[in-house]
Amino acid sequence: MHSDDVVWDTLGNRQFCSYKITTKTQNFCRNEYNLTGLCNRSSCPLANSQYATIREEKGRCYLYMKTIERAAFPRRLWERVLLNKNYEKALEEIDENLIYWPRFIRHKCKQRFTKITQYLIRIRKLTLKRQRKLVPLRRKIERREKRREEKALIAAQLDNAIEKELLERLKQDTYGDIYNFPIHAFDKALQQQDAESESESDAEKEEDDEETDTREFVEADDSDLSDFEDMDKLETSSEEEQEEEEEVEKKASHSKSKGKTPLKGPARRKRRYIEIEYEEETEPTTKTKAA
Repeated sequence: MHSDDVVWDTLGNRQFCSYKITTKTQNFCRNEYNLTGLCNRSSCPLANSQYATIREEKGRCYLYMKTIERAAFPRRLWERVLLNKNYEKALEEIDENLIYWPRFIRHKCKQRFTKITQYLIRIRKLTLKRQRKLVPLRRKIERREKRREEKALIAAQLDNAIEKELLERLKQDTYGDIYNFPIHAFDKALQQQDAESESESDAEKEEDDEETDTREFVEADDSDLSDFEDMDKLETSSEEEQEEEEEVEKKASHSKSKGKTPLKGPARRKRRYIEIEYEEETEPTTKTKAA
């Protein structure tokens, strides 16, 4: 026989209960089906054969009910009813399912359902609102990583300096015929030299193209044309003077040969002689014979 008073006397009267939490002011209950969270006779889910509570699972509220008829079947002890998302309709469903139950249980179920809906609304608002994410700083790990990066950088710089120095010494033939160095270093140096020679040849080609394209055509000024005209005039005048001098010398020699005195005054200039040649076309003889 299941007796609620016997169970409460065993659990509640200062005896052991695994769900009980004792404090200086009040006792609390950790059972997930507890309606109020307090350890007392009216809200204990173990000491009440007729009991109801509200639970939240994945954002939905359920009404759990326990009756004395299912006490012999622990698998089917609790009846679960899914409540509507609408607050008013959910309260109506609670009243319908708990219509003949004690008023204390109905009131506490509605109060618990109200609190659950309120914190679900706050959760939705916080998820939609942008929030700052606090990320813990691991100072010890950061310092260790920083030291490792510095050491790796120093080692890389040292390796590059040693490689450059060895390549320079090989170019200067300081080691003679010794070539037991890594091959990839020589390949890298050859690639660099080829790239430098290609860049220099490209630069020389560009300079040659620029030099060939520097030829321009400029319009002549009036001063240059006048200089050319003055030169032509000077040449013609010098030729005329030479011709006049020759004519004067010829006249003087002719007058001396005849025994006459030369005429006083300036000598007259003679006009230039112009020879004109005419070409006459004659008909061929073949035509005359044919006629």
